[in-house]
Amino acid sequence: MYWVTSLPPGGEKSYNAFLGIVDRYSKTPIFLNFHNNDTAMDKSLTIWNRVISHTGLFRNIISDRDPKFKSALWTNLHKLLGTKISFSTAYHPNIDRLAEGMIQKFEDITRILCAYGMEFKYSDGSTHDWCTLIPALELAYKTSIHYSTGKTPKLLQCWKKDGTQNFQLILGRNI
Repeated sequence: MYWVTSLPPGGEKSYNAFLGIVDRYSKTPIFLNFHNNDTAMDKSLTIWNRVISHTGLFRNIISDRDPKFKSALWTNLHKLLGTKISFSTAYHPNIDRLAEGMIQKFEDITRILCAYGMEFKYSDGSTHDWCTLIPALELAYKTSIHYSTGKTPKLLQCWKKDGTQNFQLILGRNI
């Protein structure tokens, strides 16, 4: 989990930051829009509602040292859930190279969109800024073949590590 902050306001709610989360197995990225001043509770609830409720509990989280990820709320929540939390450091930036590299690419694209003031108009006249383009960038990545797996992250989300189909994920229940 890594933060990209200090962006110009985007979207209906004028978000100015996003959190990038990467599944280490499937290489699937998830990006969540936030405000720089959101509390640990705001961030925890958003992650619970938009990520954990869909993907399941994390076994291990590697993140930057954002104070909100070191808060008592965040630490105790994951202790109860059985999730191990590890923090990367400035002296060991390679601890989570996968997430950092992917999020850096998305940050670069987002900052380019912001720098050039790019807004995209559709035929209906609606305008989309960096914040509303994040889902399209996320989808493009999820449906592109990843060099390390030879498969798309979206496909790997539907398959277990042993090569069998994950029907629980596809159908939403155990078989």
